[in-house]
Amino acid sequence: MTQELEKNPLWLILVETVHALPMYPSHKAYVRDNLAPKVEELSPEELSFNLDIPLGEAYVILYELKKHDAGTEEERYGES
Repeated sequence: MTQELEKNPLWLILVETVHALPMYPSHKAYVRDNLAPKVEELSPEELSFNLDIPLGEAYVILYELKKHDAGTEEERYGES
């Protein structure tokens, strides 16, 4: 799913739009701090429904948190 999203020409527009939402930083922090162990298991649809946020915002939050976790693992294990 990640590679498909990055290749879509509308992905960057969605990310820019989501980042402009006033509650986005709070929503992302809540997911990161309270749902972090479940992030891999959550679908964007479930997150959208449970937090009552737009589906696009849920996609961006999960994408960014998963990408951050992957980057952290690469740094931790010296991968590039």
